[in-house]
Amino acid sequence: MSCGDRKNGNRVPLGGLLAVMTLLLGACAHQHHSDGTYGSAEAINTYPTDYKSDIVAAMRAYLKDPSGIDNAAISGPVLKPASLSMPERYVACLRFNAKQSATVYAGIKEVAAVFLAGRFDHFVDTPKDEQELCAGATFAPFPELEKLPRY
Repeated sequence: MSCGDRKNGNRVPLGGLLAVMTLLLGACAHQHHSDGTYGSAEAINTYPTDYKSDIVAAMRAYLKDPSGIDNAAISGPVLKPASLSMPERYVACLRFNAKQSATVYAGIKEVAAVFLAGRFDHFVDTPKDEQELCAGATFAPFPELEKLPRY
């Protein structure tokens, strides 16, 4: 049976099907190759211009209770290896004191936000015994993070 044949009284137009398939394949081909890469290093390492808003949005899911964050600070994105096994990516460092419970704070925590192709990709916890992703980072106040509502 071809696309133009009738089945149960319905006819699928061949031109429409080809147009849809072309659009779908074009979307899949957008800098993502079959080997799992995203194209050139320049495309992967595009500077994240909206890094603060990306991080604020991601922190809503990362923290159990994103409200009442205290002492929030952020560094600007810097190109560096995000881990020993990963090539260079833009990394922004965060320091904050989030709630552990409704009235108790967990203490200052430091995480690194890793960016891929100019967008937030994932957080990396930076334990003291591991290579410090944020060693030497210059932090600035991050009031946008302190203003997050619970939900």
